[in-house]
Amino acid sequence: MTMAPERSQFIRPDGKEKVTGAGRYTADIDITGQLYAKFRYADHPHARVVAIDTSAAETLPGVSAVLTWQHVPDVKYGGYVKDRRLFAKEKVRWEGDIVAAVAARTPEIAAAAAELISVEYEVLPSLSDYVSNAEAGSPLVHEDWSEYESDDDVGFTGNTMGHSSIVKGDADAAMAEADVVVKSRYIADASQGAPIEPRAIVAEWQGDKVTVWSSTQVPFAARSGVAEALELSESQVRVIVPLLGGGFGSKCDFHFEAHVAALARASRRPVKLVFSRKEEFLAPDHRREGMVIELETGATKDGRLVARRGKLVLDKGAYCGEGGFFAQMAAMHACGPYKIDAINVDSYLNYSTNQPSGSVRAPTAPQACWAVEQHMDEVAAALDMDPVELRRKTLIEEGAVGPTGQVYDAIGIKESLEAALEMIGYGQELPEDEAIGVACGWWPSFGSASGAYVKLNGDGTGTIITGAMESGTGAVMGLPLLAAQELGMKPEDFSILYQDTDAGPWDMGSSGSQTTFNNGRAVQAAAAEVRETLLDMAADELEAHRDDLVLSDGAVRVKGSPDSAVTIAHLAGTGDAILGKGSGIVPDSPEVDASTCVGRLGLESFLAPQLMTQAARVKLDRETGVARVLEVAAAHDSGVIVNPIGADGQVYGGVLMGIGQALSEFTWFDDDGRQRNPDLLHYKLQTASDAPEINIRWIEVETPNAGPNGSKGVGEPPSVPTPGAVGNAIAKLAGRHVNQLPMTPERVWETIQEGGEE
Repeated sequence: MTMAPERSQFIRPDGKEKVTGAGRYTADIDITGQLYAKFRYADHPHARVVAIDTSAAETLPGVSAVLTWQHVPDVKYGGYVKDRRLFAKEKVRWEGDIVAAVAARTPEIAAAAAELISVEYEVLPSLSDYVSNAEAGSPLVHEDWSEYESDDDVGFTGNTMGHSSIVKGDADAAMAEADVVVKSRYIADASQGAPIEPRAIVAEWQGDKVTVWSSTQVPFAARSGVAEALELSESQVRVIVPLLGGGFGSKCDFHFEAHVAALARASRRPVKLVFSRKEEFLAPDHRREGMVIELETGATKDGRLVARRGKLVLDKGAYCGEGGFFAQMAAMHACGPYKIDAINVDSYLNYSTNQPSGSVRAPTAPQACWAVEQHMDEVAAALDMDPVELRRKTLIEEGAVGPTGQVYDAIGIKESLEAALEMIGYGQELPEDEAIGVACGWWPSFGSASGAYVKLNGDGTGTIITGAMESGTGAVMGLPLLAAQELGMKPEDFSILYQDTDAGPWDMGSSGSQTTFNNGRAVQAAAAEVRETLLDMAADELEAHRDDLVLSDGAVRVKGSPDSAVTIAHLAGTGDAILGKGSGIVPDSPEVDASTCVGRLGLESFLAPQLMTQAARVKLDRETGVARVLEVAAAHDSGVIVNPIGADGQVYGGVLMGIGQALSEFTWFDDDGRQRNPDLLHYKLQTASDAPEINIRWIEVETPNAGPNGSKGVGEPPSVPTPGAVGNAIAKLAGRHVNQLPMTPERVWETIQEGGEE
């Protein structure tokens, strides 16, 4: 473990325009002559489309274009499985399937026209039960799935879109050695990203090229999607993201940009789409997946975990999108950051006629971690051992062997456990209606190609040009710190040009906690090129050897001669272009022998794993089942922290999101797969008044094969262990664990009553 170095705090330059309301988001963009878009969604979650009549909509005054599947290329698209069209053709498979789209002179006319579209259906039985959908003989959500283009390793069969397993040793034989065997079953409900900014898109054509302004977290994926769906070259598509009001993963992937671009092409006018709040719940193909988690763990009296068996079933919803790897992620999280001798875990990702699931902050991890961490407390109880002591004995450490054979480098999860316990005051005497729960978790780093340019301006300032995205995380805002460190400048000296696919190099987008991890290396490499140019120029100017020069305080100086220096502004003002480009070296994931596993999609090992422990002090009213989180201690190993104020902000937001996941947030589907709470009145988000005291400590471990300066990601892990910590605290007060997420007052109260009946 390394000591935290002295660092200056860098206040994000986009903050003022956001908090004052001066910033322009996508919904604020208006183009002269623009039309307004409205979608006609499916009338049933599952039905065959017999006929579509758009004539009444087309003749409504003010309507410029009405599109169905007949007006766009018949292209199927998707991530691991190409299973979707822009417009429903033969079938609708969930209530958010788009049947038609309208462009009209006003939003009101567009809405009226969409209602005038007549669709004849043959209604089919709902297939909303994602668990029973995998049973032999079940009706298929996608009857023609065998004809789809798909990744060979997803494990596609019937309604099971993906199957992944982890096999380590002989779990059956190892289980026979156990002194105790504990079985648990948990159910996690679906939930939403619920960003406050609704989705918005504006599209305008100039000749054969379309510019799309979109509130997307992944502009390059959106560009590729528009090109694929409309059969264009990527050079014909430009995606620009104005200020983005958060997404939490729910604005990842591509979808609505092509609909709006197609409307703009058909009407020969710019077209604007802004979702209503209800649409923001119903239409996106990204919500957190529902999950059923069954775990069985065998342990010896001294706390050694000899075996774990597990079965996880995940609700993929109607389409794959970019979430085809979720079964593999869930399987890894079912093992958790623990030393377990033998493992046999199967994870299934099943189609249903529910809203598709997709990337929402640390997909699959909060639910699986909630189940695993409560299960660990149950194992500890069976051993008559303090749950903290069980974790001390079993958490991974340097040299430990993971579930797929990965041998871990230096990591700080045991230190994070002790830090969280210290901050929360674990073991202190508490009122009888309060308790402290503890949970640990992990999350991988995602190595990806990236790129950046760094150029110096004539006044000695710099500009960073990157393809990276800024979704409120502050990650892009940390890049000037890295450039400044390389060039002896101040981070305030740099501006950033980003979120424009025609300007910056390709980037994965604001997902996977990867922005600083990958773009940071690219910026360092680009700044290093600039540094070499400056040293060459200064050597000539100062008549000194390059090896005798250093960059500091905005100048190139001769070592040991404080008066012999030339400013960067002077060198940049000579008229010579000073520009550096860089990609950085993408780190490889650790190699493991996963030949005993199925569904191998590239996450068989965790690159530079992020590790964390959180402890939550909770107060419970046993008469009503109402739980209130009073305090959270969060101790995280995210490597060396690049920008402390930004990293702390991620933990504050992630913990509060995790509390929402724990106590109140869930999507309520009826038996047909329709959402019953698609609004902020009935979908219960946590607010500022619900925020507890949150204390943070960073366990800084310089990590090889990682991000800049030995850093890891930060954005997603803070929400991973929070529900587990809250759940374990509630269990101490309720007398047993609540087995359904979120742990609403009704569910907590029922658990208390069940305990009293025994």
